[in-house]
Amino acid sequence: MSITAQIVADSVSPQGIRLSTLALTYPRWIHAEFMTHRLFSRNASSSRAVPSKRLRALEREYPLHWGTNIPGMQSGARLSDEQAAKAKAVWDRMADACASGVAELAEIGLHKQWANRPLEWFTSISVLVSATSFDNFFGVRWHPDAQPEIQEVARQMFATRQSSTPRPLASGEWHLPYVAAEEAQSLGLDTARRCSAARCARVSYLNHDGTAPNVAKDLTTFAKLAGDPNGPPQPLHASPMEHQATPDRLRDPEQPDSWQNPAQHGNFHGWCQFRKMLAREQIENFSPPQLP
Repeated sequence: MSITAQIVADSVSPQGIRLSTLALTYPRWIHAEFMTHRLFSRNASSSRAVPSKRLRALEREYPLHWGTNIPGMQSGARLSDEQAAKAKAVWDRMADACASGVAELAEIGLHKQWANRPLEWFTSISVLVSATSFDNFFGVRWHPDAQPEIQEVARQMFATRQSSTPRPLASGEWHLPYVAAEEAQSLGLDTARRCSAARCARVSYLNHDGTAPNVAKDLTTFAKLAGDPNGPPQPLHASPMEHQATPDRLRDPEQPDSWQNPAQHGNFHGWCQFRKMLAREQIENFSPPQLP
């Protein structure tokens, strides 16, 4: 079971508000539950982007334990050793069939956005999450009623944040996942934010093929996500721009919520998101495309 949680960037504002970005891996079958937490900014690895061979090479995921079926959403006692062995054999047989089918579909030439999907039932997903508040997630998911795998995700996230010391940032300084302070200084703020967004979009500092990032390619990726602000309107894929943020200022130091730019906070508290500084960061007045 490859459940992991690692700090990518950890910052604290002058008001003491902590913003943490974590890289997670967990079984894809709990991803829908993770997605229900609306205070989180998230990006996740996509089967549409990962070559089929690399996806098939991922470690196979199994339940943390094989629990008996009883009424309700929680399992009962663990299966006997004999039952658990049978369950694992069935699980492996289904996974082998999916892996074989994916290989055949890829050989035929079917695009990975369809060919790879059956592997999602048995593999992990890489997720990047940024937030200024994790308490509700921990309270709901690190709980005996939650599925064991997401309990373990919450436990590891909590432990990882507990062991990390956030870096103090002043207003005007930026939280930039996957861009170190030295690189940000050499790139300049605008380029550093764009590179960070591109790397957040692929949920990794590295490229999908495992090679080191290339700033020019990162900027090309950002342009695909954000579009040309001077060009014709087009949809922005703006979620990767939510992870970059700078501390907001208070209008009145004696009033803890008298923020200067509350409309730029998005789902954060006390931090201004890069996304909220972009023109056309969300689609308004949608019109259906013309059909041929």
